[in-house]
Parts: sequence; structure tokens; C-alpha cells
Amino acid sequence: MPEIALVEAINLALARAMGEDASVIVLGEDVGRDGGVFRATDGLLARFGPERVLDTPLAEAAIAGISVGLAAQRFRPVAEIQFMGFAYSTIDQMLNQAARLRTRTRGRLTCPMVLRMPAGGGVHAPEHHSESGEACFTNIPGLRVVYPSSPKRAYGLLLAAIRDPDPVVFLEPTRLYRAAREDVADDGVALPLDRCFTLREGGDITLVGWGAIVRDMLAAADRLAAEGRQAEVIDVATLVPFDAASILASVARTGRCVICHEAPLTAGFGAEIAAQLAGPGLMSLLAPVERVTGWDTVMPLPRLEMQYIPGVERILAAARRSLRHG
Repeated sequence: MPEIALVEAINLALARAMGEDASVIVLGEDVGRDGGVFRATDGLLARFGPERVLDTPLAEAAIAGISVGLAAQRFRPVAEIQFMGFAYSTIDQMLNQAARLRTRTRGRLTCPMVLRMPAGGGVHAPEHHSESGEACFTNIPGLRVVYPSSPKRAYGLLLAAIRDPDPVVFLEPTRLYRAAREDVADDGVALPLDRCFTLREGGDITLVGWGAIVRDMLAAADRLAAEGRQAEVIDVATLVPFDAASILASVARTGRCVICHEAPLTAGFGAEIAAQLAGPGLMSLLAPVERVTGWDTVMPLPRLEMQYIPGVERILAAARRSLRHG
């Protein structure tokens, strides 16, 4: 198995899906001739031709709308939005069309489309290029929302998203595109879209997150281990449908939880996880649930970007606060 970066794993999964199923079509701004802004679609035009790899105008709402139409006609479009900050104009199509098509037609039609995009900061990009607005999509019934944190999981989850009969928003952590390499077998095996992944077991505290911050959680777990504390690290990976059972089971063992994400604190998806722990998980808690998140402000690019994005030190501080209880 070759070691590849996350962006290469995305490319590998797209090529695998297109090779297996002629109904899979890739579309978006510069995805063809230029291979995408991060080269996630590099080489696909030469391999599959202009009828299956379509360069579109700079019109995100149109990209989403065209994808809905293609999906309704039994294609499986995979649409790229260049940055998550440009995706908000797609919400009209995703909320009012894609997410409702199955219900509106009483199951006669489904909408097997993927809307994929880089998300999150850490690459010192201009305004609108570093946002992590996953909560906007998690509040739309009928959408799946996926946010992987490694090349291997990106490959398997993207294959699952493309094969799913319903619409999936697939968020790719920008700062992990080329940050690390991992053995990825191009075996066509999909990963489940309805469960978390436990990356490290521990009995003292549970660290929960998704996307790029998962690497920071693992680094924080290493630091805690040096202090004699064992952290369990859970990659949520699929935010909707949310695998609450895995997190509740972990917290039942550890009694403590730190929830981490790049998005702002208020109404971030971490608040939903905290609400689950405050309900069926309440009697397991030995300490208040901690949230380590971005700030409730516009991303302060470029100089303060890394002060906005939570990292290892803030995760450690929250974990140590939690561990002082009881």
C-alpha cells in the first residue's frame, strides 16, 4: 500500500468511483483542466473525458442546482465547491431541493449527490477561505454531513458518500490535505457513514472531535499519557447521522469529556454532543463537559488565524480542568 496524503486519497476515491460506475460525474470550478484548486481532481479529465469531468462557471448555487437535477436523472454527481466560505449560496438548493427530494416524491426519487469542499483554517488563506461552518449543514434534515481526519478515512468515507442514495456534504480539512501521509489501499472498500472511530483507548477522559483538530487531540493525548493520564480519542467523522452511542459508551467509562472543533462555540455541533451528554449521559459525568472551539467572531485573517484555531495547548488546558474534578 502506498503512503499518500489526504488530498491524494480524495483523488484516489474519485477515480475508483468513476471507474466502477459510469453514472458518477465530477463538476465544479476548475476541476477539469486545472485539476481543482488543491489538485483533488488532477488527472480525472484525461482519464474520464469532458462528459464526466465538467468545468463550471463561478456560480456555487448553480453547481448545487445542476447536481440536484443530475441526481434526479439517476446520475451520481460529485460537486466541488472551492472553499467552504463560498458554499453558503448552495444552502437554498441543498435545503429546499436535495434534502427534500426523497420526501417530496414519496420515495420515487432520491438525490445521490455529494457536495465536497475544503473546510477549516490553518493555511493562511484570504477571507472566506478558512471557515468551518459544518453546523449550517447539520441542521438540515435529509443531509448527511461527513468530515474526515485522515487519508484512509477520507478514502473510505468518500466512497461511501458517493454510493449513498441520499445527498452528502463532504468536508475536507484544508490543513490536512498534505500535512501527513498514510498507507491507503485502493481496494474500493467504503467505511460506514453512521459511526465514530475510536483512535485511541483510555480510561481517564474522552476527547471528541472531527476534521483537522483530531491530530491535535492525538498530540494532546500523548502529552497527557506522559503525565500518567490515559485519554480516549474519538473521531466523530460523520456528524449526521450522529453516533451518540459510541460517545456515551466512552464517557460511561471515563466520566469526563472534552469536545473540540474549529467552528465557533455558539451553536457549533459540539453543543449537540454536549446536550446528549447532559441527557442520557448525565449520570456518567464526573466533571462538567468542556468545549474547545473557535471564537464567536469572524476568522481574524491572516495574522491571528492560529490564535483563532484551537490547538494542543487549549485542549490540554481543558482536559486538565476536567481531570481536577473528583
